[in-house]
Amino acid sequence: MNAIVDPSGPSLAVVPSNPVPEGARVGYFETPDRVKLRYATFPKGQGAPKGTVCLVQGRTEFIEKYFETIVDFQTRGFAVATFDWRGQGGSQRLIGNGTLGYVRRFDDYWVDLKAFHGSILLPDCPAPYYLVGHSMGGLVSLYAGTRDRMMFERMFLSAPMVALDRQPFGMTGMARLGQVLTLLGLGRLPVGRGSDKPQTEQSFPGNPLTSDLGRFMRSVDVLKARPDLMVGTPTVRWAAAAFRAMAGAGLDSFPGAVKIPTLMLAAARDEIVSASAIETLGLRMRTGRHLMIPGARHELFVESDAIRGQVLAAFDAFITEPSS
Repeated sequence: MNAIVDPSGPSLAVVPSNPVPEGARVGYFETPDRVKLRYATFPKGQGAPKGTVCLVQGRTEFIEKYFETIVDFQTRGFAVATFDWRGQGGSQRLIGNGTLGYVRRFDDYWVDLKAFHGSILLPDCPAPYYLVGHSMGGLVSLYAGTRDRMMFERMFLSAPMVALDRQPFGMTGMARLGQVLTLLGLGRLPVGRGSDKPQTEQSFPGNPLTSDLGRFMRSVDVLKARPDLMVGTPTVRWAAAAFRAMAGAGLDSFPGAVKIPTLMLAAARDEIVSASAIETLGLRMRTGRHLMIPGARHELFVESDAIRGQVLAAFDAFITEPSS
């Protein structure tokens, strides 16, 4: 699980609207099941760092989308380390049509995170480690919190994907339906909502992601420069895996199984994941709680300045809060 040094290998997209944070180092590492993942690390700069923020993304996202947020963490005294999940961003795609979201099982994301922790965080980044996860990455983070209390000091989660609203059969029923379709050989077929399509200039009005046009267009600029980073609609097999993981997060035993102190932020205007499910989980967790951000859409880190200010203030307060 060593990092791969390849001068002709991975790179970060450079566009004028999205400057690369200082000190960026980019490379590949390999998981135990031999999937090659793109990663990047960003030092704190001058002075002793407070630790490292391990930043894990949502579905379809990529390292470049978080450049502004990485700088926010750097200015707070943290180094930052992040990577692209298998099947998206600059990491290895898993099926022939690389624009479709695909994973065999949700536990494969745990394989990615654990490999990143062992290959990059421990040898190359200053402790202590704080896990910051968005959406799908937030759900992976919660499962990590049930499995290894020692990997991270705290978890700060933005709109974690613990459930989806308006599903006809609930999380368990949708998981079973997806499994049946997968067994019938339909696992690589696309399935999804209109919001799963890649961002374009025309898709900003009424979009469920952010109210901030400039930050929305920044992602459009990156994908224009690097269309290879793009992932759109998920597959049946990805959906089956995700619904099964969300169903697990809805079990009565799950809240008490999360051992790492956690703060989950819910977006009051979220149309992607269920804000009410985040609230319910936050009320039931022994080591965690939730905070609702008024007026916010799903992508809290790329929302308006006013909303991002609330998000970063919550991060500051939670990370510096004395341990009980």
